[in-house]
Amino acid sequence: MSLTPELYELIVKVVEDKVRDIRVAREEYEKLVAAVRELAEAQGRTEERLNELAIAQKRTEERLNALAEAQRMTEERLNALAEAQRRTEESLKELAEAQGRTEKAIAELSRAVGALSDIIGFGLEDIARALLPSWLSERLGVKVRALDRAFFRTPEGLIEINLYGEGERDGARAVVLGEVASKIRAADVRRFLRKLSLVEPMLPEGVEAVRVMFGFYIHPSAMEEAEAEHVHLVASYMGPTRVFGTGEEKG
Repeated sequence: MSLTPELYELIVKVVEDKVRDIRVAREEYEKLVAAVRELAEAQGRTEERLNELAIAQKRTEERLNALAEAQRMTEERLNALAEAQRRTEESLKELAEAQGRTEKAIAELSRAVGALSDIIGFGLEDIARALLPSWLSERLGVKVRALDRAFFRTPEGLIEINLYGEGERDGARAVVLGEVASKIRAADVRRFLRKLSLVEPMLPEGVEAVRVMFGFYIHPSAMEEAEAEHVHLVASYMGPTRVFGTGEEKG
């Protein structure tokens, strides 16, 4: 069978159509492949992001767990602090109660000591009033009939003199100004001298002031202070006080 020009053209047209169809299909295939590749890449990126999100989620959970643990520990510490505060408040309350009892006991003791001091003081004054007149006469030549309590109104207030007596020495007027203390130390002598500095200027002119302190116990420091200021110290036992190391006896 010979090919006529018409048949040839028909065959060429059919072939060209097939080739065109094949080309179109190829292009569509390549587009499809490209689309699938892009989808795969997008899927890969999505999975990476999901993995990153999972890791972030895990870290968030770990941080939340750590925060919850820190919160728990904080609550435990706050509870412990509250308990310690409670115990502290109880201790302070007990201390305040003990302080109150102590203050009450001290007040009662002070009253008792004050009462005892008054008893001892008055008893010592009675001893001084009984013993001192003869001592003053024998040791100092001061003649005094009695020793009483006296008060002087001074610019600094009312001053009490435990032992006050008017008498004479060598025919001249003399006044005994005495202080009673159970224990006589240097500080007691200085306090007595402070009293005398206010009282003696109130005595009549020409009257000699005889300074005397009477007590159960006389400290050597008081002797030094008294001797310098012409204050006579007398112990209730009426004997000399020995101070070793000086070769002297003072009484």
